[in-house]
Amino acid sequence: MSSITLLLALFALALMFDFFNGFHDGANVVATIIASRAMSARGALVLAALANLAGPFVLGVAVAHTIGTEVVKAHAIGMAVLLVALASACLWDLLTWYLRLPVSSSHALIGALLGAALADVGPTAILPQGLWKIALALLLAPLVGLLCGLGVMGVTRRCLRDASPKANLWLARAQIVTATALALSHGANDAQKTMGVLGLGLLLLGVTPVFAIPWWVVVPCACAIALGTALGGSRLIRTLGLGLYRVRPIHGFSAQLASALVILSASLSGGPVSSSQVVSMAIAGAGAAERRSQVRWHVLGEIALAWALTLPLCALLAALLFRLSRVIFFMGGG
Repeated sequence: MSSITLLLALFALALMFDFFNGFHDGANVVATIIASRAMSARGALVLAALANLAGPFVLGVAVAHTIGTEVVKAHAIGMAVLLVALASACLWDLLTWYLRLPVSSSHALIGALLGAALADVGPTAILPQGLWKIALALLLAPLVGLLCGLGVMGVTRRCLRDASPKANLWLARAQIVTATALALSHGANDAQKTMGVLGLGLLLLGVTPVFAIPWWVVVPCACAIALGTALGGSRLIRTLGLGLYRVRPIHGFSAQLASALVILSASLSGGPVSSSQVVSMAIAGAGAAERRSQVRWHVLGEIALAWALTLPLCALLAALLFRLSRVIFFMGGG
């Protein structure tokens, strides 16, 4: 297969994954603002899409460099690894969207990349030091999101303890600002994971002499995740915005602010975190800060189970698809 064909296939799968990522994760940004009736669903999704589009340009591409240079050894793998990883992550996103599970697209892509690399080369293709850094970011982010949700909600309640019911109107308007900040941080984290894979592909194909993220990679990836956000998210909004408890403006404001702080910090430091995990745990934290019994913890447990299964199942799926592609290739006489 020619280098041009491989490059086109890589871009097609990458943009498809970014679209599915936005389609799947749009609920993360807008669930609480819609559930608390601060904005209409369509208006909230458009706002989130525009902020997602701007995220990589405003906050940089540190996460892309982490994914592209600290997961697998660039010259140890082949292009098939990247193609299979993206295809596997796309399939997982579609399945979990259909099941209305707000799982981690980050876990899906990283797990698929690891599974395909292991099937191709073995453990020698993996960079342990970078993998530990990524694992630490993915594991700590949900806990930090929960604690931030608890903290921000506690501070907000204390500040508004003597406020009149009109404070709900202020909180509803403030959610436009917090939702924009959350969407900016989401665009600067989630879209960049695919940019990292594309940058790795450009290096393998010899398009760039060293790992780099050209502007013509940033633009289509940002557009794809923004388009997915604008068109999707409705199936998962109910799970995040209504499934955990009855979200009011104070919960929406607190959860969005807490989530934005966590994801923004991770994006600037190059840590690839799961926005779905951070947002879900921040929503739970905001609810628990008011009354722990109002949070439907069994729903959060179901979400957590889906998170735990995502990385290993995507790794297994990618390994199987990689082996299958090899069998088909040889049967075809390649």
